[in-house]
Amino acid sequence: MSELSILSEKLDSLIALIERAVPAKPNAPDFDKADAFVWNPQPGELRPVPKVNRVDITLLRSIERVRDLLIDNTRRFAKGLPANNALLWGARGMGKSSLVKAAQAATNAELGNKNLKLIEIHREDIDSLPALMQLIEASDKRFIVFCDDLSFDHDDTSYKSLKAVLEGGIEGRPGNVIFYATSNRRHLLPRDMMENERSTAINPSEAVEEKVSLSDRFGLWLGFHKCSQDDYLEMVDGYAKHHGLTIDPETLRAEALEWATTRGSRSGRVAYQYIQDLAGRQGKTLD
Repeated sequence: MSELSILSEKLDSLIALIERAVPAKPNAPDFDKADAFVWNPQPGELRPVPKVNRVDITLLRSIERVRDLLIDNTRRFAKGLPANNALLWGARGMGKSSLVKAAQAATNAELGNKNLKLIEIHREDIDSLPALMQLIEASDKRFIVFCDDLSFDHDDTSYKSLKAVLEGGIEGRPGNVIFYATSNRRHLLPRDMMENERSTAINPSEAVEEKVSLSDRFGLWLGFHKCSQDDYLEMVDGYAKHHGLTIDPETLRAEALEWATTRGSRSGRVAYQYIQDLAGRQGKTLD
């Protein structure tokens, strides 16, 4: 075999190795096939969600103020008007993620189209946000990029990717993208982490400021608080009527309160869990 042939074979092998190491840029999916997608950074694709797990917006009780604020913000964004990134923070089980999904559906229904798409990105994939932005920025659709239960722990630097995408990067956030996140923490960081930064840094205020400034990138802060007993019972009653569950009102009240007591909390999630149990006992399904 000639030296030229040997060299050619080695070059072919090298090219093949490079192609495997550097995958081709993924193509954007057909956004008309679904209302929602899940971002998978490996291999860099958006997986369509045929049926989104969500509840009707009329069933989200005791959060009317934040509901109206988020829907108004979402409506303006869908119409191409200025709108803010939103951080929904606060008590567990009070409908933060349910509200995001319901707001997208309600906005599409109100505007009579399905041009507003929902993309879920998992918290551990935040550092792949720039790749996701490149994939969707050229589309004529508008996108809510949604991260549920967003928070950052010690030695986690992926928050820097989120800061750059939200506002801080040289390109900024694409005009057809808005970012919604839910968190149990108002500043997305555990208190002990913030205190540790203060105690160990040469300039404590600057050390904390870099991380706290992440939450400042969200122009809309919506707080969710624990519900009262009356609010909880209203949620239970609303779910029961919506799903056609027949039960004596006093029995419903007594069972719902006992259910909440055994779990040590009252919330929309606890109310729905009770309704699931009730429907199962009655031999009915929840659509």
